[in-house]
Amino acid sequence: MFGSLLKTRMVAPERALPGRDDYAFAVPERHTVLRTSLQGPWPPGTAVLSVGMGCFWGAERAMWRLPGVVTTAVGYQGGYTPFPLYEEVCSGLTGHTEAVLVAYNPRVLSHGDLLRAFWAGHDPTQGYRQGNDRGTQYRSAVYTTVPEQAAAAEATGERYQAELWKAGLGDITTEIRPASTAGPFYYAEGYHQQYLDKNPRGYCGLGGTGVACPVGPLTDQR
Repeated sequence: MFGSLLKTRMVAPERALPGRDDYAFAVPERHTVLRTSLQGPWPPGTAVLSVGMGCFWGAERAMWRLPGVVTTAVGYQGGYTPFPLYEEVCSGLTGHTEAVLVAYNPRVLSHGDLLRAFWAGHDPTQGYRQGNDRGTQYRSAVYTTVPEQAAAAEATGERYQAELWKAGLGDITTEIRPASTAGPFYYAEGYHQQYLDKNPRGYCGLGGTGVACPVGPLTDQR
């Protein structure tokens, strides 16, 4: 993890809500914009990465607009409670962050370019907060599934940190770790999926720092 201590307190595992054994709702089959499967299967070679950028409504829209993205979905990851509900996540008693699953073609959208969009699309210095949204579910996070993603996250994060310091901003607090240690990605309720496509004037608290993430070759490339 980069930088300073996060701003609020994470629930201890023994105090987390117990959750349930399966989804309490049906997960939609198709993406309302891309018309692709939310849960797969996806074309051979598709890479999968999860990111937390604050409220997942705006974060998902930012991701589905990137060229090379196969599908996106919103959900909960990085916590303790199995198959949580939105209200449970918002209570702070599950440990999850609001996450966006991004399935993408790395031959079209490199790991590095996806991570650059992630860094520039929100403020990764705010700990358990994003703008006016406060709580552990709004923390910045990257959950990787292949080593190349982890390398790209670290490399682009280091470059972005340098630019943030130049701009007088603070330390990155983003949680970067393998998805295998962050726990499963639990799909959110159907009404959250592609929320801003269904509600074009809906709330979007997503806002970057105004600092661009530097471009240039990375060791991972694709």
